[in-house]
Amino acid sequence: MITLLLGTNRPDATSRKIAHVIEAIYKDMGQDICFIDLGALPAEIFNPCAYAEKPESFKPFRNAVLEADGLHVVTPEYNGGFPGVLKYFIDMLPFPESLEARPAAFTGVAAGQFGALRPVEQLQQIFGYRNAYLYPKRVFIPAVHHAFNEDGEFTDAILRERLVDQAKGFSEFVRNCRGRASTELKTAY
Repeated sequence: MITLLLGTNRPDATSRKIAHVIEAIYKDMGQDICFIDLGALPAEIFNPCAYAEKPESFKPFRNAVLEADGLHVVTPEYNGGFPGVLKYFIDMLPFPESLEARPAAFTGVAAGQFGALRPVEQLQQIFGYRNAYLYPKRVFIPAVHHAFNEDGEFTDAILRERLVDQAKGFSEFVRNCRGRASTELKTAY
């Protein structure tokens, strides 16, 4: 199963629309997919006491990561970086098993011309630090507002093709990493 992680909690975020496009691509491929929307995080997770003891309501989010064969992160660019809620979510996950030897792919979404290159690179540093397996084929979606028509339909055929290629490649990457990851975790700890 691939867990698709929407890296923002902003209501009506355009990156949420892109995440749903990616989700549909995976489903069309027959890939099992789980969707984590950080907008649905329980309010009690933001209590400072949650660092020491995670609330029960966070368990489904944690489990969606721990049970994932791979994580596909969709991140917008906010002020030259990824959203703080995404970093907080990563910090709330169990260490080291949440990202250790787990395949990860990244799609960046931005209104600007670079398509969230900076946030994706920042995330790759964090995931690399946590020993995740980084899928090298990233997709950057610049000028995201122009990728949809007046009816809200995703109409950019070139970007859709890139997203399909990324999803196919990442699915294969996850299959190839699955056996290797379990072997490495057993020998590392």
